[in-house]
Amino acid sequence: MDQQHGAGQRRRHRSLSGEVFGALINLSGRRRFTSQRLVLYAVLAAQGQEDAVATASEALGLFRNAHKLLLKGGDGLPGVFCAELQRAYFGPGQGERQIADFIDLAERTLHAIGSGGIKAPGLLAELIGVTTPTLAVLNQITAVYEEQSKLHARLMRKQLRGIITEIETIAKQAKMVAFNARVVAARAGHAGREFAVVAGVMANITSEMDSMVSSALSAAA
Repeated sequence: MDQQHGAGQRRRHRSLSGEVFGALINLSGRRRFTSQRLVLYAVLAAQGQEDAVATASEALGLFRNAHKLLLKGGDGLPGVFCAELQRAYFGPGQGERQIADFIDLAERTLHAIGSGGIKAPGLLAELIGVTTPTLAVLNQITAVYEEQSKLHARLMRKQLRGIITEIETIAKQAKMVAFNARVVAARAGHAGREFAVVAGVMANITSEMDSMVSSALSAAA
């Protein structure tokens, strides 16, 4: 069962690109940043700063959209794509529930502040109180994305090394064929000139393959 899970996870990682992992990490980082920004501007709004409610609402919108993309996917992003993220969002820590509660509380707080409601101070105090634990959840989930990105990079390097090994084997065989062709061409004398040309071309190809393997090995290091 564990082997099947591991194989399935490797397939999922291979189906994602490094660019996708970068986008996921950036989006998760944006979610962290906007959570702090909306709380800061909610406090400033409660103190009467002009346009602070609008700024906080904009930050909340960015936070909500980032969370939706990370959770459900879209725009080329996969949503929750591995067991580690599944646990982070829906496991014992209930990360998704905490984030959803934070969004709901932020919406109610900003509405109360904007409308001058009497509940605004209490809601703001509650929002400030959940900011640190919410940030801890966001940091934990971001760490999962970063670790999955590192795992993806290791899998890609391993796959590349396997391909390189196959190319090296083919190149060695081609070199042997080219060498034998040159020997035969030399023995054939004038009649083997065209054969010698083919052998030379094959030798050049194997040299190019050696160069490609060297470049690939440097990239996989």
